[in-house]
Amino acid sequence: MSSKKASIIVPCYKVEKYLPRCLDSLVSQTLKDIEVICINDGSPDHCIDILNDYKARFPETIVVIDKQNEGVWRGRFDAIAIARGEYIGFVDSDDYVEPDFAEKLYNTAKNNDADISVCGFHRVDVDTGKILNTEMTDKRQPFNVEEEPQRLLELNGAPWNKFFRASIMKNLHDFEEPPRIFDDMMMHLLIYPSVEKVAFTSHALVNYIIRNDSIMTTIDKSKIDSTYKAMLEVKQVYQETASQRLQEFLDAAAFLHLGVSLMFRISYDKNADLKTELSRNQAYLDSNFPTWNSNNVISYNSKGTLKKISFARKIYRSGLMIPALNIYRLLIHRLNFDIKW
Repeated sequence: MSSKKASIIVPCYKVEKYLPRCLDSLVSQTLKDIEVICINDGSPDHCIDILNDYKARFPETIVVIDKQNEGVWRGRFDAIAIARGEYIGFVDSDDYVEPDFAEKLYNTAKNNDADISVCGFHRVDVDTGKILNTEMTDKRQPFNVEEEPQRLLELNGAPWNKFFRASIMKNLHDFEEPPRIFDDMMMHLLIYPSVEKVAFTSHALVNYIIRNDSIMTTIDKSKIDSTYKAMLEVKQVYQETASQRLQEFLDAAAFLHLGVSLMFRISYDKNADLKTELSRNQAYLDSNFPTWNSNNVISYNSKGTLKKISFARKIYRSGLMIPALNIYRLLIHRLNFDIKW
């Protein structure tokens, strides 16, 4: 089968309302030598009918995988296995992208010989179409991962504003039991040991839809335990393949994603004992990612993301996470203010 410049993977589940807009934005890309691999993950609505219609109209672009429901992680791996692109990207099926999304990400990767290219994005209200905010559009210089591993913390944990070199994705470690939450973040962490260079385009090329019904879901104990277990598997991969500097980065990333983001999610669960979960969380970090509390990957003297994470670490160590999380939620819901990591 002939190769493509890029393969864009679109998992689909219960998104019939939004799917046509997403697909319209992808079949209209200015970069023509691409394929769009859509996974119907056992969706009970009319997603498969929509996908088959687009496949019939755009047979050179649209590829459809129709499978039983196994979740996003398995669906992405099924698509990666057949992808023909030099680079692989991902788009959520309720979002839509700008016409030059693929072209700019591909050219950014090629011009910099980068393993990952990253673009900016808009957060868009689903009802009004209003842009709520725009992120990652500041000018950022490319970086070498081994020389500046701390800069990986600048990257948002979602794959939909990035292109990844396909040869890396096709050799990605697979979980026997994927985590039930934070799977996007885990995928990034598993990619990084094979990455040499990351490059950026400052254009906002993705329209990330914010739905009013997208409130925090309850995080029960099984989801927390699944996340902790998967991170230990990630750690094993780093011990086998990553440099010491990257292993220290992983400890810092564990604090950001588990010490901050996971605790933030748990704080929404009225049935959770946040004090107990914070104590368990710190014991987990101390035991498995011990340099989170001391390594220089996180520095208060840095700027932007690293400075914010350093401040969060001070709060965490001081035992003030519960009031800090309460204030954070208040800022988000009353003042529509969010901290951009």
